Amino acid sequence: MERAIVIRHKGEELTASIHYPAKEGSSGRCKNRVPLVVICHGFIGSRIGVDRLFVKAARELAGDGYMVIRFDYIGCGESSGNYGAQDVESMIAQTRTVLDYGLGCADVDPTRVTLIGHSLGGAVALLTAVRDRRVKNLVLWAAVGYPFNDIVKIVGREAYDQAVQTGAADHAGFSFTPVYFNSLAEFQPFQEAGKFGGDVLVIHGTSDDVIPVDYAFLYQKLFWTRADGRCDKEIIFQADHTFSSGPAQQQLFKRTKEWMNEQEHLQEEWQNWMI
Repeated sequence: MERAIVIRHKGEELTASIHYPAKEGSSGRCKNRVPLVVICHGFIGSRIGVDRLFVKAARELAGDGYMVIRFDYIGCGESSGNYGAQDVESMIAQTRTVLDYGLGCADVDPTRVTLIGHSLGGAVALLTAVRDRRVKNLVLWAAVGYPFNDIVKIVGREAYDQAVQTGAADHAGFSFTPVYFNSLAEFQPFQEAGKFGGDVLVIHGTSDDVIPVDYAFLYQKLFWTRADGRCDKEIIFQADHTFSSGPAQQQLFKRTKEWMNEQEHLQEEWQNWMI
């Protein structure tokens, strides 16, 4: 079962969809509680995703027993506000507000929380996880590594220059302010990767012409340098930035679910050992 909801954040309305798990919660310390997954979309995206990527992912995960929330950042999808007037700090705060909502649901286990982030949403998910210890696992799909360079490459240097000179620039019908661009330069996900202590899965496609597949290898290398937490990597042959082909989506969902279910199994074993 799934339903549309509205989550309020600092005077704005974040439109979201919540997917309820098809299976009951696990046994152990938090019997009948279910794990929570929050999906973070990318640059000027929405909770639906290209080719319904996030809808399909949420339904797959709900079928495996996860409660899933996918949402639109301010100014995206059906949410209120102006996306281009926000900054990265705001996107982190919005993600934490959605976590607040999800963890406020009666059946959610607060010790089993995962953020899935795609593209710029991957960078935001990582930055959120570093700042919010409630996040235990991270799944990064084609994640941005250098927010300023990666996004300016997408919108074009002319749009950035125009925003700086005139106070706003149009891209795909969105009005971007210097505040947005300046905040991208302030955050460096690669430098912050080592601060997250949980487990990570990195997935990227070899035919991604938006965000280089090399980022996946660098992310894994950086996550490996940590004292705690593991990092696994999956490279999908000929997958593009949005995993748009049928085989790419199938492999993306299969690997994500396998990895997350493995984390669940390890968590349950640990809880039973503690009991």
